Amino acid sequence: MASPIDRRRFGRRLLTLAGGAALPGLLAGCGRREEAPDVPYTLLDGRPAQLSGLRSRVVLVNFWATSCAPCVQEMPGLVATWRRFRDRGYETLAVAMKHDPPALVARFAEIHALPFDVVIDNTGAIARAFGDVRATPTTVVIDRRGAVAARHEGAPDFARLHRLIDELLAEPA
Repeated sequence: MASPIDRRRFGRRLLTLAGGAALPGLLAGCGRREEAPDVPYTLLDGRPAQLSGLRSRVVLVNFWATSCAPCVQEMPGLVATWRRFRDRGYETLAVAMKHDPPALVARFAEIHALPFDVVIDNTGAIARAFGDVRATPTTVVIDRRGAVAARHEGAPDFARLHRLIDELLAEPA
């Protein structure tokens, strides 16, 4: 398990969950983590799903938009991260913000051959459930038990993100 300093360095800035509660375990390095919201969503191909369906996997939820330059720039890194860890129990869920036109999201996903699940949050319900996410990119990492292990606004430091994912994949489900 990494030291609390390593976890704090996941990104440039750690955020808090709705209500101002700091992420337990992330800042303290121990203790219970906040449960991730169990949101329903619909994939680009029309299949319905629920976040709890990914339990037992480490999940990266990335809030993004096609109009967000940092989001577009980080996408190849998210694809590489998914490819690196997918066979070990890792999943990525790319959540396009409600202001992003669905046709642009679908076109982006197709042109860039995004290999992971893409969702359009057309009502904003997913962003609200995750603490009213408004800034893109915002990344939330969820452990195998369905708890939030890290949250970051802005493009991640992929080396640190990979260390965190390695640690979480080593934890029991």
